[in-house]
Amino acid sequence: MNRFMEILEDVLMPIADKLNNNRYLTALRNGFMVALPLIIFGSIFVVIANLPFLDRILSEEAYTAYQNALGPASAATLSIMGLFVIIGIGYKMVEQRGGEAIYGGVVALGSFLILTPQVVEGVAGVIPTAALGAEGMFVGIITAFIAAELYQWFVRKDFTIKMPEGVPSAVSRSFSSLIPVSFTLTAFLVLRVLFSFTGFETVQNFVYTIIQQPLTALGSGLPATLIAVLLIQVFWFFGLHGQIIVNSIFDPIWYALNDQNFSAFQAGEELPNIVTKQFIDTFLVGMGGTGMTLMVLIMIFFVAKSRQMRELAKLGGPSGIFNVNEPVIFGLPIVMNPLVLIPWILAPVIVAAVTYFAMSVGFAPRPAGVIVPWTTPVLLSGYLATGNNIMGAVMQLINMGIVGLVWFPFIKLLDRQYYGEEQTI
Repeated sequence: MNRFMEILEDVLMPIADKLNNNRYLTALRNGFMVALPLIIFGSIFVVIANLPFLDRILSEEAYTAYQNALGPASAATLSIMGLFVIIGIGYKMVEQRGGEAIYGGVVALGSFLILTPQVVEGVAGVIPTAALGAEGMFVGIITAFIAAELYQWFVRKDFTIKMPEGVPSAVSRSFSSLIPVSFTLTAFLVLRVLFSFTGFETVQNFVYTIIQQPLTALGSGLPATLIAVLLIQVFWFFGLHGQIIVNSIFDPIWYALNDQNFSAFQAGEELPNIVTKQFIDTFLVGMGGTGMTLMVLIMIFFVAKSRQMRELAKLGGPSGIFNVNEPVIFGLPIVMNPLVLIPWILAPVIVAAVTYFAMSVGFAPRPAGVIVPWTTPVLLSGYLATGNNIMGAVMQLINMGIVGLVWFPFIKLLDRQYYGEEQTI
């Protein structure tokens, strides 16, 4: 194991050092850190608002009132997290060059909002919330990079208004940024107009078409499922909400297969399908969220020495039990972190294949088509999703063991890096 750790360190650390010194990746990572407190806050209230089976305990009116009362906590944070990340990236990009960082943040945000469609169900002047959250993250990240670079370019070319001495510094900085900000926003306005004359109509439609079209050729079955799982992980690694992107294509297929199993289960017949919506939600996502990070948090508690990792585990643990793992994804971080790319991608693919094989030979029961709330903790969800079969929980335990084996050396490697950095402070 020590030799394997040395090989990993020799191969991955030089790559990590180069990537860590890349100004764009640094700004991206730091931009997510700006949003992290808000993400954690929103994640906590998502769990509280969606406690499993609470809708069966409370009356319909009481449950609706309960969710309406807590809903703004996540709606104002997680649902529009893209805005905070965009501001953070723009801020950090300009800060790296020693410029007025706050204007980098606001020009990035303004540029993104200019590109964002402002029509919802025929009503003009309304920005769809989905475009401001994880769904619009990819466009937001690219926009923030370009907007910050354009702003800095105009500043370097001295397209600024010089105020006389004696003018308050806040006023002087505002006027000096007026032309660079205006030129940058104008460039994005022109881009929006140009796209309106294309078949895509918006930049967002262009991006989603390019990403989604390759997915439409995929069907059901193990090969397609493995590709779907792989794409979810890859998209998340680059800061995109992989489940929103991939599930938009596969959900109709998975739900149809789920319904077939439920009908067979009710009729007492053999379940026809292995891959269903609950196969994905229970045996992959339902073990700590995308990437099955609950086991990662558990291992951090036992093996990590780094204060940063242990604090993250304390913060992410409660929400991770209920399959909300944004604190881990953006706090470890997993996004754009080359040290965790291998286990992040490999573990879910292996688990999907092992679970499929176990169900195909009858070792584990197939999903019964019962829709289990996505916040249901691991083991209980496996038991319920397979028609109250204890082997569903056993299969989840096996899967968690697989995740632990894949992740262990990489957690040690990451912990060693963070612990070393903490000792030098």
